[in-house]
Amino acid sequence: MKRFSTLMISVLMSTLLVVLTACGQTPSKSPAAGGDSPQKASSEQAAAYTPVTIQNMDRTLTFKEAPKRAVSLNQHTTEIMLALGLEKSMVGTAYMDDEILPELKEKYAAIPVLAAKYPSLEVLLGADPDFVYGRKSAFAEKGVGTVEALKEKGITAYVAQGTYVPFGSLDDVYADISNIGTIFNVKAKSDAMIDSMKAKVKEIQAKIGQPEKPLRVFAYDSGDDKAYTAGKSLTTNLVQLAGGKNIFGDVEKGWATVSWEEVVARDPEVILIFDYDKPTAQEKIKSLQSNPALANVTAIKNNRFVIMPLSDVFEGVRNMTALDKMAKGFYPEKFK
Repeated sequence: MKRFSTLMISVLMSTLLVVLTACGQTPSKSPAAGGDSPQKASSEQAAAYTPVTIQNMDRTLTFKEAPKRAVSLNQHTTEIMLALGLEKSMVGTAYMDDEILPELKEKYAAIPVLAAKYPSLEVLLGADPDFVYGRKSAFAEKGVGTVEALKEKGITAYVAQGTYVPFGSLDDVYADISNIGTIFNVKAKSDAMIDSMKAKVKEIQAKIGQPEKPLRVFAYDSGDDKAYTAGKSLTTNLVQLAGGKNIFGDVEKGWATVSWEEVVARDPEVILIFDYDKPTAQEKIKSLQSNPALANVTAIKNNRFVIMPLSDVFEGVRNMTALDKMAKGFYPEKFK
């Protein structure tokens, strides 16, 4: 009997020890409690990604998952990425035209700057990217390398649509934002951004109404002996949306050199000054005002100039700022 009692006590003690040990462990939370492990959460996120096929620069790009190590090669592409909240998927940026937008500074500061202009291919590869987004010029000989060369390295290149189609427009900007949103699985954000931009266009056009004769606008970039100006391009599209007409909007190039005689013959009523680097916008205005060949041009006689940071007319989130500045500069009486 005593031996039996001893045996029973031993069994009970062993059982109690197992129970206490089990109670002392921290149980993993169930999915309903939101306690998935990082590995499981990551796999579920990957499973939620629907394979994406995008047409870009005569290529079909296929994505089975969102890029994880992206590099943006121009300011306007960088700002689109950051505005969509993709900073955690970025491992580098390059080629800033001026200061980053104030609301994006904190995000931008956390991303490595690979080069002041375009980085060399070696520097780019050092960031180990799986996705690169830039203007057409970024993938030229003086850029990081062709899209084909990057593909051989296992890197997908996305070229800003407005920089390779014959004549870029705001629709191309919308297409880029939509495509980036789709590729990175943030379509709700990209759709909301596009809707906001379209609403801004309608708001501005409602204020300026339908001008009987659109203002004749000369977009001046640079040049002394001749003028470097915008032809058929996004600038022309924005000028039109703001109630103007680019006097060189019929030129079959995005950017072109024209003679001062041609400028005089087309007699602009407003001159749009692109502001970047040197000379300054004010120095450009003084140069135009002191040019005897332009003395009888309507815009010069009436001192009608609208200063525009060049980065505002590159394909990106600044385009609404550009449109707003143009409309207010062309029709100030409509915005009092």
